[in-house]
Amino acid sequence: MLERILNFTKRTTSRNILINTIGNYLNVFFVAFFAFLLVRIMQPSEYGVLSVLLGVSYVLANILDFGTTASIYSYLPAMIENKHKNLYIFLKTIFSYQTAFSTVIITLLLISFPYLDRVFFKTGAPSWELYVTTFSVLFFVWQNYAINALNAAKQFFKANLFLNLSNLAKTAVIVTLIPLKAVTVGSIIFVFGILGPAIFFVLLIFDKKHVVLNIIKSPIVKSEFRFGYTITFFIASQFFNLAQRMDLFLLSYFLSKSPEVGYYGLAQKIILTIMASIGSITQVLSPNFSKIKTKEEIVKEFKHGLLYLLIPAILFVVLYFLPNWVFYLFFTEKFAKTADITKALSLPFIIYAFLNLPFLFLLYTAKKPGIILLGNLVFFAIVTIGCYYAIPKYGVFGPPYVIAVGFAVTLLIALVFTYREYKRITA
Repeated sequence: MLERILNFTKRTTSRNILINTIGNYLNVFFVAFFAFLLVRIMQPSEYGVLSVLLGVSYVLANILDFGTTASIYSYLPAMIENKHKNLYIFLKTIFSYQTAFSTVIITLLLISFPYLDRVFFKTGAPSWELYVTTFSVLFFVWQNYAINALNAAKQFFKANLFLNLSNLAKTAVIVTLIPLKAVTVGSIIFVFGILGPAIFFVLLIFDKKHVVLNIIKSPIVKSEFRFGYTITFFIASQFFNLAQRMDLFLLSYFLSKSPEVGYYGLAQKIILTIMASIGSITQVLSPNFSKIKTKEEIVKEFKHGLLYLLIPAILFVVLYFLPNWVFYLFFTEKFAKTADITKALSLPFIIYAFLNLPFLFLLYTAKKPGIILLGNLVFFAIVTIGCYYAIPKYGVFGPPYVIAVGFAVTLLIALVFTYREYKRITA
């Protein structure tokens, strides 16, 4: 048994997952530490506004990915391995198209955000805070692009090193702002959304100067963007990303300025930090699924993937049984209701952990992003419609039940299509 465990830990995939997971949990630690500081300084209503605005920023940054994550993980590893002549052209094309499309959307948001806040989000935040939130979106987009490129190049250590060094810098700035009494919703969004990514890029440029110069010198070739595959996955992933935030947005709509929005926002942040570990695992597993050719390889990768994804699933179970005093220790009894909300949310996300396995197969092996689009569209519809009716009746405890139903139905769809695609592959 001990020998099997040692052999398992010696695998390249295991080492990469370990590095990526440690890096992600360091990031999780910083996120928790930021929450630990902010809930002691800000009122629940203020923290609710911060949660909503950062939620808007994160959702838009994911939307403006435009599906490039799938293209980067699908094509960049092979280009690097084969030293393909279009390597830098590919990187520049992806970056240029993503930036151009993002600029258009961000411009529209700059114009419409104050109106959207009045009629939907209802945070009451001043215009300058809304504009800082808007500009932070582009910085998040660039940072996500750089992290994906580093991970696809299997430079997990550097990606996580740069990210957590920027977290250290953000911590130092926030600690400096506290005695100055300058901790506000706007200042925190600036530190998180603009200063942090800027520090990440400075570190990256110093380390990869030759790569950056080669990208700058390269031309833009439209075909390298791979619109068909990329855009389909983009639409699919954005329905899911938006669905992840619709519960908080609808809570903000129905319970405007209520402290319960802050409680829920903090609980959702705890769940999202554990979800980061799922991302660290799927980032490493993705290239393995893209190379599958036979049924035997499918079974092998599914067994490996199931074993790795058990880790975050167990973490959600542990979170459910965590004593309330642990939550009070970190977030004070001022946010006491957060403990019950977090536990209610943890169980549905166990389903999500295992949902990633058929999705990896469908995207990278079967190369059918359309099926993922169908599943995510169903999930979005269930969460949006379900929360719209559940929140007025059950308040903050309505969304967990809705999310559980959404994940269960989506998993069923994914498994049905996975079995169908599995049967089509040569024995």
